[in-house]
Amino acid sequence: MTPWNPHALEHLAAADELHIAPRRSDGSLRKPTTIWVVTDGDQVFVRSWRGTDGAWWKTARTTGTGHISAGGMDADVSFTPVTDPAANDSVDDAYRAKYGRYTGYVEPMTAEQARATTLRLTPQT
Repeated sequence: MTPWNPHALEHLAAADELHIAPRRSDGSLRKPTTIWVVTDGDQVFVRSWRGTDGAWWKTARTTGTGHISAGGMDADVSFTPVTDPAANDSVDDAYRAKYGRYTGYVEPMTAEQARATTLRLTPQT
């Protein structure tokens, strides 16, 4: 797994929103979708508000690659599903810490429907 450089990780941690464009099976990028992003240590995570019905998530899960932009940085990334309950608990905590001020929105992002869509973003080299 390629680590995030500290500069990119700092931008992602500070960004309220991320633009995510998973790569389709033909190699083209989907239109970017604006989502929340969290970091935990030196790792970056996203989830689908719509759960497994989210179109961007379905594409990301199928192809495993895409492009993100946030906080003035852009990167090609790989998407890896996160199924470990302890890791998902940590991601829940990160969502609550970063977005807790958005009452009514953070709760669905830490519910089972969203937890089932947790993806780790890894920069491609």
